Amino acid sequence: MNENLGQTIEQVKNLIFKKEYKKSEALICTAMFQYPDSPIPHNLMGLLLESKNLHAEAMRHFRAAYALDPAYRPSSWNLECFGSFTMPHLYAFSESDCSVHSNQKLKSGEN
Repeated sequence: MNENLGQTIEQVKNLIFKKEYKKSEALICTAMFQYPDSPIPHNLMGLLLESKNLHAEAMRHFRAAYALDPAYRPSSWNLECFGSFTMPHLYAFSESDCSVHSNQKLKSGEN
């Protein structure tokens, strides 16, 4: 992963948790422009939209991220998580979040 995208993930993650949506959206749009073939900005936009309760729009971005790179685990995780009525909605901003969430599921007895 590009170092700049790694920094963008962390910045967006912090901004979303602070509910600073306009700043977050600006960073994501810049990343989409700079890295049009990367799934990362679309995954981040999906998380931003999901945090604003715009579920249908969020799912479009998760699907776009998956289409750009089916091996990018966060987009697959978010598609499964936010597309399910039964799974807890745990955000996957990066690959490491997928591992942490998988371990949490195993400890809680979920499949």
